[in-house]
Amino acid sequence: MENTLNFFGAIANENNNIEFSEEDLREDLDTSALLAKASVPYSHRRIAEKYVLLKNICSFQIVQPRITNIEKNLLNKYGFRTLESTTISQVNKEIAKLKTWAVSMNDELRAESEELLKIRVKELKFMLSNNYTKKTNEMYKGYEALETYLVNIHKK
Repeated sequence: MENTLNFFGAIANENNNIEFSEEDLREDLDTSALLAKASVPYSHRRIAEKYVLLKNICSFQIVQPRITNIEKNLLNKYGFRTLESTTISQVNKEIAKLKTWAVSMNDELRAESEELLKIRVKELKFMLSNNYTKKTNEMYKGYEALETYLVNIHKK
């Protein structure tokens, strides 16, 4: 049986596993970099600086904690899945939302936007410290988009 193009534009092989081309992934990671180039809220910049500094100093060799149920409930409140089961394009959409919410006139939304980004960074640190990123499915590489966003904010 040959490969077929599915609804999402990805190639499904004979086992019905979805395969993304390197070009598809690269385009999405470029989107992450572009999100970091546009106006970035101060809270995002502060979180990115802290993340990159810790990454450069200790490379997350110390085991990081998982997110708590309260943090998971906050993610669910806004329809966000855990980072380990999120695609690059989903994370890019989330980052765009968080950037919009971070400059909102609604104080609660602004505070929760910052908290959601902190939760995402906590998930990323957990995944990197446990080498989880080497075990993940090819489709769920949302952590790469988040890391690209944070590193590019730091470079800016």
